[in-house]
Amino acid sequence: MSRTPPDPSKGRIAQSMGKAKILMEAMPYIQEFKGKTVVVKYGGSAMVDENLRHTFAGDVALLALVGVRPVVVHGGGPHITRAMGQAGVEPQWMDGLRITDSETIRVVQTTLAGEINPDVVRLLGSHGALAAGVTGIDGALFVATPLDPKLGFVGEITKVNPDLIARMLMEGVVPVVAPLALGEDGHVYNVNADTAAGALAEALQAEKLVYLTDVDGLYHDLGDRDSLIQRATVQRLRELIGSGSVSKGMLPKLDSCISAMEAGVHNVHILDGRIQHALLLEIFTPQGIGTMIEP
Repeated sequence: MSRTPPDPSKGRIAQSMGKAKILMEAMPYIQEFKGKTVVVKYGGSAMVDENLRHTFAGDVALLALVGVRPVVVHGGGPHITRAMGQAGVEPQWMDGLRITDSETIRVVQTTLAGEINPDVVRLLGSHGALAAGVTGIDGALFVATPLDPKLGFVGEITKVNPDLIARMLMEGVVPVVAPLALGEDGHVYNVNADTAAGALAEALQAEKLVYLTDVDGLYHDLGDRDSLIQRATVQRLRELIGSGSVSKGMLPKLDSCISAMEAGVHNVHILDGRIQHALLLEIFTPQGIGTMIEP
């Protein structure tokens, strides 16, 4: 008995149907978040790995294309440390924070505003997004006071003036924000990018605040990778902070999460930026990845 040879087009059709199914699954989420603001803290490996950089830029461009209004707040710690070394400035730290004297703040400002920010804008533009860079100094977006005199020009945000960002979003522009602040004393201050993203999400009444990190999300037990917390509440975050089971690097994120949600941000997501398309998977799929904090 002869057999009919396999039709090579059937495999292609099945593959295409699978892609169509993914698009249909994403449609309710696209409809839900169209016109909504999503603030993304961009940092970690997603900023340095070339493949992840382009994946991130494509994700942001797609969000803007389907009507979501993304805002990118970037960090730059490793870049700043490297630039300080090239300038012959020795980094100094206190309680995990960079001591920022007058020489250091010049390097910080040059690196954030002159190197990283335009590079992110260029990267987004290469993927079709209409992006523009600003710093927290522009339009007095972030106003700050010294966090601790011993830290020098490290600021604590006291006021956010989001009008400039809101106008950019109205024009269909993706704002790319460098975490600098204008001091009440007229000086320039360096601010924690996690805190800056949270404060901006509050001021914009964002639908979502997303942190791209180098961890899977939050854990019940830091030493147990099987203890990933997929969903948490603000009360659960307070319990985690009180238990001491949160790393020092995660504390600014959690403090910002709590503050943002209490100010009206609907959801906060802590994602592993080392996963390609983490942003799209979290926003446009029912399973999601990482940890989502709910009211």
